Amino acid sequence: MRIEYIPILKDNYVWIIINDDNLCIIIDPGDYDSIINSIKKLNIYPVAILITHYHQDHIGGVKKLLEIYPNLFIYGPKKNKNFKINKICTNNDYINILNYKFKILSTPGHTSEHISYYTKPHLFCGDVLFSSGCGKIEQGLALKMYRSLNTIMNLPEDTLIYCAHEYTLNNLKFSLSIFLKNKEIFRIYEKVKKKLSENKCSLPSILKIEKKINPFLNLGKSEVKIFTKIHKDLAFKLNILLKLREMKEKYK
Repeated sequence: MRIEYIPILKDNYVWIIINDDNLCIIIDPGDYDSIINSIKKLNIYPVAILITHYHQDHIGGVKKLLEIYPNLFIYGPKKNKNFKINKICTNNDYINILNYKFKILSTPGHTSEHISYYTKPHLFCGDVLFSSGCGKIEQGLALKMYRSLNTIMNLPEDTLIYCAHEYTLNNLKFSLSIFLKNKEIFRIYEKVKKKLSENKCSLPSILKIEKKINPFLNLGKSEVKIFTKIHKDLAFKLNILLKLREMKEKYK
């Protein structure tokens, strides 16, 4: 298995899984031109599309890709009005593509239908989890987001996290404003800053590291409680998640 990334739009990544025969799987194709150019450059042929959720920046290229590759098999979390989903995926389903076995994880919160694709040790998690951050929470879905983050937390620590946006540096700045004495966050911040200055991708991250640097995976830590001004030991972590995400939204 070889995994490539395609930068699209403002800060999205499309992930491409390529086998030894140069057949590939496209994850969350939010654009068309950039993907087609990369397909030609890499000399690969797409056979399937995996969709984590139906925001336009994750599906914007699907229709045109289907015009060029009409036999593309599309996997997604539920029926979609704009194009046919060949396989609707639900929690704990298993799918096999190009001899790669993926487990479907239900990870709502960013949207109600959001799913992630896990093929050990790789997790393609769309917009539910970012390096040192998490996605925006759709109104009324905070509890589901909390459970989704816990679902990911329970995966093996060597899990590689492939999220769909390059938010890492800004997220790390936010984390540093919470964990003022965390040398690991500062070390990774400098590493990511260097990568981005060289026009490289900061991802994937590793779950073991995320557990150390991601405030959304450390809702019970005293630093997070102090930062959100929710100090009580019995404070429900859901309240902290909501407050923390609200503060991240305002952070510049």
